[in-house]
Amino acid sequence: MNEMKVFIRMPAVIAATGLSRSTILRAVKAGSFPAPIDIGPHAVAWDSGAVAQWQLDRIAASRKVG
Repeated sequence: MNEMKVFIRMPAVIAATGLSRSTILRAVKAGSFPAPIDIGPHAVAWDSGAVAQWQLDRIAASRKVG
């Protein structure tokens, strides 16, 4: 059975992460943030599940004892 994906646009990604647009795009380019998905000729969005996993990874990394 296929799970329905929820796509979120840049304003929602900014709100969810607290990062700026330019920081998100730099992180995508660096490979440290999920890449957007083309959803139309002039539109991209992010898989909300991938963004949520990124959030969980950041929380876990911030709580590691070094």
